[in-house]
Amino acid sequence: MKEYLRLLRFLKPHLGLFFIAAACMAFSALFDGISLSMMVPLTDKVLTNKQIVIPAKLPPFAQSFIDLMNSTEPAKLLNIMAIWVLVLFLLKGLFAFFQSYLMSDIGQRISRDVRSLLYQKLQTLSLDYFTQKRSGELVSRITHDVKLIENALSYGLTDLIYQGLQVVLFTFIIFFIYPKLAMVSLVLLPLISLPIVMLSKALRRLSKKSQEKMADVTSILSETIFGNRIVKAFSMEKYEIDRFNRNNHDYYKFLMKSIKRTLISGPATEFIGAAGGIFVFVWAGKEVIKGNLSFGVFGLFIGSLLSLVRPFKKLSQVNALNQQALAAGARIYEVLDRQPTVAEKPNAIELPPIKNSVAFENVSFNYEDATVLEDISLKVRMGEVTAIVGPSGVGKSTLIDLIPRFYDPKSGRILVDGIDIKDITFKSLRRQIGIVTQETILFNDTLRANIAYGRPGTSLEDVRRAAKLSYADEFISKMPQGYDTIIGDRGLKLSGGEKQRIAIARALLKDPPILILDEATSQLDTESEHIVQMAIDRLIQGRTVFVVAHRLSTVRMANQILVLDKGKIVEKGTHDELLRKSGLYSRLYQIQEHTRGGAAISA
Repeated sequence: MKEYLRLLRFLKPHLGLFFIAAACMAFSALFDGISLSMMVPLTDKVLTNKQIVIPAKLPPFAQSFIDLMNSTEPAKLLNIMAIWVLVLFLLKGLFAFFQSYLMSDIGQRISRDVRSLLYQKLQTLSLDYFTQKRSGELVSRITHDVKLIENALSYGLTDLIYQGLQVVLFTFIIFFIYPKLAMVSLVLLPLISLPIVMLSKALRRLSKKSQEKMADVTSILSETIFGNRIVKAFSMEKYEIDRFNRNNHDYYKFLMKSIKRTLISGPATEFIGAAGGIFVFVWAGKEVIKGNLSFGVFGLFIGSLLSLVRPFKKLSQVNALNQQALAAGARIYEVLDRQPTVAEKPNAIELPPIKNSVAFENVSFNYEDATVLEDISLKVRMGEVTAIVGPSGVGKSTLIDLIPRFYDPKSGRILVDGIDIKDITFKSLRRQIGIVTQETILFNDTLRANIAYGRPGTSLEDVRRAAKLSYADEFISKMPQGYDTIIGDRGLKLSGGEKQRIAIARALLKDPPILILDEATSQLDTESEHIVQMAIDRLIQGRTVFVVAHRLSTVRMANQILVLDKGKIVEKGTHDELLRKSGLYSRLYQIQEHTRGGAAISA
């Protein structure tokens, strides 16, 4: 119950609409009962011209109404009933339409809101969360899981209220007509609920498994669509098809198990209800034979009793929807309840333009139990170029990821102009840092929008100026729509060198005082690397630069080179100083010269 109430929190912003929809449901259910009650005067008075006989002691107003119908001529009563039946069905249809429309609207609003909440939450979470989760799994939560919640809080909640009102209404009718027999009938109602209770836990468990399997399917889709070139290059089409089919079939199996249990609850509920109805039918039939009950009232009693079966059958289906939604809600709240590991302080200050230095003081960092950086201390003055080199996996990229606070050190601190970056707002810190990485991230938008990303409203002249400085204007001008050309998902219409030049243009337009270059040319061919390097040479002028495993000429010109090994700075100095030491840097340099002709230092 607690989990379901938490699910209903998504309904809170739309309570006004919900109450209107609930009122429409109440009127619609009421007209259902009135429509069924019309069979009493039709059967007893109009068709057989007999008295309406109800064994129960009625309130004065109800008894007066029965007496009025008993005293009315059958033909006149038939005409009156004909008009009222038309009015009833018109009103019932109108209220049924509005209840369905409003609840569908509420469901779509909730779906929209939850998707937005999830996306907003994902944008606030730290990078370490995304290293632990597959992108396909997160996409599945925003799409598939949200759809399950929408179903439960629109169609499911509609049936829960509407069918619940029908249960109350028809229970009231049978008690109104024949209290003694109604009491016997209600003893049977818990038996009708038995299949619902028995299947609830199984349905929730299966729903959770099917949602997890859907996340696997979505993840495979995401990976193989993005990595389609690699799949084809290694002729792995059949392997990936088989892998997708296995997971897709597993999802199908879990789904069918849920469907089987959902569907079986309906007939089981209906059978138990029918058995109880037959028992009551025999009892009440004997009362009609004795003359204690008129035939029309008998029909209304049996009709009302049997009308209780359908709501219970519907409620069993609602239960199935709710179990799926509860499993989905748990997965959604797992995201919404997650707190970022890197958080901005409530009283964080704005960082003024950087003028002096960036300093690491005894900084250590670890991923879970694995130590990545240990006791790192260094100082970089404004305008200096610092190169970071070393074997693969020693923490070079992690070191520079600490500067914009993508991660926080486990101990020690990082100072910008003497201010601990934990005391600075994210925005004021990161707007003064530009990043160009090995894996260029571009969006399925125009070239102009990608260059001006983070600076909406930038004029085309400024965008073109940045593109010219990064040697990107030449190939952009040859595009079909120039700067308005859509570059495709992740910039797939561009070559590696072209994507890097767009990234450099983006950094130039941002004009940050601190620049981070993380293996920005490591995957380019010689010609592309040469062009990109010229663009980088322009980019780094007058900035404080952190370079990871960059081109050898850039490493040579660095004011200082840090050599990392096993998470520690093992050497520090200029290119010439480190070569004379004949240490790790010298060995890396010799290997580079031997394998690549001195093109770059390996990461």
